[in-house]
Order: sequence, then C-alpha cells, then structure tokens
Amino acid sequence: MSSSTTTKGGRASSLSTGVESPGRAAVGARTLRTDRWWLQPAATFAFLSAWVIYATVRVCVHNSYWVAKDHYLTPFYSPCLTKSCTPDSALFGRPFPNFPIIIPFAILTLIFLLGFRMTCYYYRKAYYRSFWGSPPACAVAEPHKKYTGETRFPLLVQNSHRYFFYAAGLISVINTIDLVESYRYGLGLGNIIMLVNVLGLWAYTASCHSCRSLMGGRLNHFSKHPIRYRLWTQVTKLNGKHMELALGTLVTLAVTDGYIALVAAGAFADPRIIS
Repeated sequence: MSSSTTTKGGRASSLSTGVESPGRAAVGARTLRTDRWWLQPAATFAFLSAWVIYATVRVCVHNSYWVAKDHYLTPFYSPCLTKSCTPDSALFGRPFPNFPIIIPFAILTLIFLLGFRMTCYYYRKAYYRSFWGSPPACAVAEPHKKYTGETRFPLLVQNSHRYFFYAAGLISVINTIDLVESYRYGLGLGNIIMLVNVLGLWAYTASCHSCRSLMGGRLNHFSKHPIRYRLWTQVTKLNGKHMELALGTLVTLAVTDGYIALVAAGAFADPRIIS
C-alpha cells in the first residue's frame, strides 16, 4: 500500500507505508520482543520440511504401498491408476501407462491435494512465516523491502483455494472407498489406523474456510434456512480447530503410510481382530 503527500510544487508524490516509512517510529532493532518469538516458526519449518522429505521419498519409491492379504492401500498411492500399480491395488482400473520412477503413481490426486494444502489459510500463515519470513512473527519486521500480497503470480493461485476444496472432497471420498473396501477382508489394526486417518481428513476438509462459506454464505436470514444454518454452526466449530486438524492430518497420513509400508515390507504382520 502507499500514501501520497504534497511537495512544494503542489505535486503529489508516493510514499511507502512500510516499517521504514516517514511517520513511523525510528526503531533500529528488528523487534522489541523479548520472548522466543522465533521458536514457533522454527519448529514449523522443521516439521513441514521433515514431512515433505518423507512424503517425497515415499511417493517415489514405488514399493511397499499395498498389502494384498488385508487389502491395505496407503493414501499416498490412492487411487492407483497406472499400469505400474499392482493390479489388485487399482480399484478404479489402470487407464494410464507405466510411469517412470520419478512420477508418483497417484500424481493426479497428489497435485490437487498439494494445491488444497498450499492454498489453505492455515498453511499460508505457516509457510509465509517459517519459510519466507513474511513476517516471521507478530511485531517482527519482515526482511523483504517489497510486498505485493497475493496479487501476482505465483501467489495469485491462492485465490483458487475454493476449487481445490472441491477436489479434496472428492479425494476424501476415494480414501473412504479404500477404507470400506479393506473391511471386506476382516478387521485389523491397519483398518483402525486407516479409519482414524479418513475421519481426520474429512474433519480437516470440512473445517476449511471455503466449506464454512459454502454452508452459510450469501444468506441474509439464517431463520429461513435452518438446515444450512445447522450445518454452518457445526462447520464453524470445526473451523476453530483448523490449525490442529491441518497439522494432525499430516501426522495421521504419515502414520498410516508408514504402518502399511512396514506391513507390506514384511516387518510384521497386521494384528487381526476379525479374520
């Protein structure tokens, strides 16, 4: 943003309204905060970096993603749509040819899931602060001299979050189908882990700000729309836990994938409750 002032010649000139602009306190320090304000962005950076490294390795190794006996398919490989997939794991068929090693089997869905998470309001705050330092914390000046917000590419893509939300909902349906299909082969610890993950994914998707807007947006009178109002109140409760759900589902995704990978690799057998 900018403001204008009048010069001696009567012409208006533009002045920046940043932290170093005229009229702002001349504070030499980057911040006057004395607490460990850097701890949260540093922890977020470490957690997200570790998760991205793990997920990248797992989607590219192309093994230990399917347990035929128990019908467990890791969410990192669902849906499996390429001829590179084990035939039994391809619940929706294999319409695509073999993929090279660097291409994830579920690349079509992973693109939309990545888009949904990257444009999510919580994740924007998380990686803006921890990776870009824009700003790194409240009351801490950011190192960037120029700020254009989300008005230019690539941040202009953030405005498409609502469309990624619809795709994420469809992918949650696919994960639910994988879960239901696994119960046809009995009940084990893996089924329970997959159930927790799917419930978490649905809760995170429903807690999205776009979902809240979809439920109660453009309504002048809630009293005339009792069903949508009821849905809006429930989604609003989830929305208050959006950060916890955003981070929690990363944990459940990694745990689910890791568990299925270990069982598929023969590290141990899945404890069965009902065979």
